[in-house]
Amino acid sequence: MGVRDLEIARAVKLRPIQEIAETLGLGLDDLELYGRFKAKVRWEAIARASGRPDGALVLVTAMTPTPAGEGKSTTTVGLADGFRKLGRRAIVALREPSLGPVFGVKGGAAGGGYAQLAPMEDINLHFTGDMHAIGAAHNLLAAMLDNHLAQGNALGLDARRILWKRVIDMNDRALRNIVLGLGGTAHGVPREGGFEITVASEVMAILCLARDLADFKARVERIIVAETPAGDLVEARALKAAGAMAVLMKDAIKPNLVQTLEGTPAFVHGGPFGNIAHGCNSLIATRLALKLGDIVVTEAGFASDLGAEKFVDIKARTGGLTPSAAVIVATVRALKLHGGVALADLGREDVAAVRRGTDNLAKHVENVRAFGLTPVVALNHFSTDTDAEVAAVMEECRGWDVRAAVARGWERGGAGMTDLASAVLEAMATATPGAFRQLYPLEAPLERKIETIVTQLYGGDGVRFAPPAAAKLARWQTLGYGNLPVCMAKTQNSLSDDAKKLGRPRGFTVTVRDAKLAAGAGFVVAYAGDILTMPGLPKAPGAETMDVDADGNVVGLF
Repeated sequence: MGVRDLEIARAVKLRPIQEIAETLGLGLDDLELYGRFKAKVRWEAIARASGRPDGALVLVTAMTPTPAGEGKSTTTVGLADGFRKLGRRAIVALREPSLGPVFGVKGGAAGGGYAQLAPMEDINLHFTGDMHAIGAAHNLLAAMLDNHLAQGNALGLDARRILWKRVIDMNDRALRNIVLGLGGTAHGVPREGGFEITVASEVMAILCLARDLADFKARVERIIVAETPAGDLVEARALKAAGAMAVLMKDAIKPNLVQTLEGTPAFVHGGPFGNIAHGCNSLIATRLALKLGDIVVTEAGFASDLGAEKFVDIKARTGGLTPSAAVIVATVRALKLHGGVALADLGREDVAAVRRGTDNLAKHVENVRAFGLTPVVALNHFSTDTDAEVAAVMEECRGWDVRAAVARGWERGGAGMTDLASAVLEAMATATPGAFRQLYPLEAPLERKIETIVTQLYGGDGVRFAPPAAAKLARWQTLGYGNLPVCMAKTQNSLSDDAKKLGRPRGFTVTVRDAKLAAGAGFVVAYAGDILTMPGLPKAPGAETMDVDADGNVVGLF
């Protein structure tokens, strides 16, 4: 399937991006072109559209991910194409892929088959340079911080309490913990440091939650970079870095316009990880899409316990968004894995395992309903699915009083998604006005917010706070940061904090081992389990099979 994605993409003749823009009421003067098929939208066009009424917003989430793959991006792209087949002006709003997963565990974030974004290779590689700009802005702050230490440390920073690491958009475990500043006085102040992946950067989170460049600068100034020996928090504003960081971000903060293989407009902008960060594309892109389309289809990273919860409690709260419905992507293959079938045996029919696996899907249905949203299950179809297995999923969904449809976007594009699109339209029409809600009030203490997420969304019995995490949370509560939402960082492979607990775990306690204050982004990160902010490459990284042929074509990417 993966090899054919690239073949399908190259066989489609794309429309010039200005033609796609025209379908949205945007002219050539509203764009900054990056070749024939990519563009950024100018601020003037964004401001002009701001007075228009909003379209409807559809959130795409999923059951708990498995190595079998769920196809959430494929479903998101195909659903937008399906809406357009039904005569609706639909727009896709997605995140930008990170180079880490592309060259690591082989995969991107542009969809697949006949439900892809294009130009797929560009989107999955350097695209319009946003990732590099984010990394440069982040590392400029790090450089100015270390320069301040070397130039006399007028702020009295404690070199043992520097909180701002460096970033790179690649999986590189060797950089997780480093010692820098070696070589004598001419080379800086020796201290411990480290790298995180760019998509875990607070600058990335700020990009995705900022209203505009002015808001971006204001948020950057609030970043906590270090502490003094007395324990006072030091903000980035003290280093006078915000202006220069904004210079690096002045183009990256503008949303990117591309298209699906069927010519549906797509805004692809920002890419925070869903298990480490808040896992949603930029508010700027989502808001613009809502002004330009009848229906906007967006996704949040991983499953309802991670990306969807952060979409609701962080992104939607920050941006004043109200989704009209939520689609939960499931596959027969993933259900069988959660039902106890080995990965090598997924091609064999096993209806009983499918039914056992629906225990996991049922929990995600409950989670979506906890947000006051009407769920629709999208069963992303694979060629190995049997009629009996598909029928079993449909029967379970009927038992939960949930609309469900088989999604064939990979195989047939928008034509294979009209049943799902119709089901979503029905869900939107019957949704209870005003039912959408956040999981917790901002006034609740930080520990209470975490406990609410764990008990209500994960299904856990409670939370154990390791001493370092408990001390930090209590301190930030005292310092006035207690009214911030929480961004949970945990494994995406289980509803619990143990990746090996598949299905619907019960009787477990989540351990929060550490926490981080992301004051610029406007949330507190709680680290549950053994979660890393700098992934490593697998034993056989996808990069091993990639190359460029004599004609300049990328091979082995997908």
